[in-house]
Amino acid sequence: MLINPIKTYTYKDYMLYNENEKIEIIDGNIYDMSPAPSRIHQKLITEILFRIRSYIETNNGSCEVYPAPFDVILKNNDEIIEDSKNIIQPDISVICDKNKLTDKGCTGSPDMIVEVVSPYNPNNDFIRKLNLYDKYKVREYWIVNPIKKNILVYTLDDNERYGMPDIYTFEDKVRVSIYSDLEIDFNSFNL
Repeated sequence: MLINPIKTYTYKDYMLYNENEKIEIIDGNIYDMSPAPSRIHQKLITEILFRIRSYIETNNGSCEVYPAPFDVILKNNDEIIEDSKNIIQPDISVICDKNKLTDKGCTGSPDMIVEVVSPYNPNNDFIRKLNLYDKYKVREYWIVNPIKKNILVYTLDDNERYGMPDIYTFEDKVRVSIYSDLEIDFNSFNL
């Protein structure tokens, strides 16, 4: 499919794409997904996902955790799904409201999203997606940067907005704020 720079793309357009074409739509604009991620990128996703999944199982939790590719359709309450202009595939999505889950993915905001920064499109994670997740009230958003070896953790404040992030390194234990007692020890990843 050719991309028209003037058109505003929606979920309806997204569904016309071939499964092998990896794209996201943010604010009605199409963005190609990065080439195959690095080994470190994949290891970080695997380790974080494993620890969250283990915590959920150990505590008989109701949340579910999914790695990319997994469609998340962000929409306003009054918007029909086909008109959504924001379809993303976060590296990790944690969803606690099972009513948001469909066979196609998640419709609505996950409780937590983790993005591991790719050198090919860092603006997506640090600017576009940060603003998008803030707008759609994702409770917790982690930006994991394997180049700088740090983690920025954004959480909604009392005004339901992101303030300044908490900043951690790959030597730290990072608290997962959607849970009261989960910390992920990045130093144990043996990167």
